[in-house]
Amino acid sequence: MRSFVNIIISAAVLLFALPLATNAQCKNFAKKVCRLELAPYIHDGNYNAAILTEGEDAELFKTFYAGQQYRIAICGSESLTKIEFMVMDVDRKVLYSNVKNNYAITWDFKVENTQQLIIWVKVPVVSPKTEELKSGCVAIMFGLKTN
Repeated sequence: MRSFVNIIISAAVLLFALPLATNAQCKNFAKKVCRLELAPYIHDGNYNAAILTEGEDAELFKTFYAGQQYRIAICGSESLTKIEFMVMDVDRKVLYSNVKNNYAITWDFKVENTQQLIIWVKVPVVSPKTEELKSGCVAIMFGLKTN
């Protein structure tokens, strides 16, 4: 009976620790690979990364300040061939879509007024006939241009 309880406790610990380890690996991927896409812009210090599977999407809300020049960089692990991203205002008006720009991974822009924008990312389904969907780390990084 005691070994059964130990097995249950061990399984619970593994189920709790596995997502933390995966998330740490994803954050590490963002630090080592994606941050390089921001150059020559200065990284804002935040690592926004998550594991996404084909067909899944995510949103991030961020405030951008008037008069500043920014770069948004989106990157995914090698298993993900394309990452879609859009930048929208709070009314969900699309300001930029990388689909219209050959799936570019960066966008440079300047805001005239301080405002909150929505960054939407999606991992499109590449081959719907495949039974197993691919998943991997997707990172959204922000850089600020200094004069």
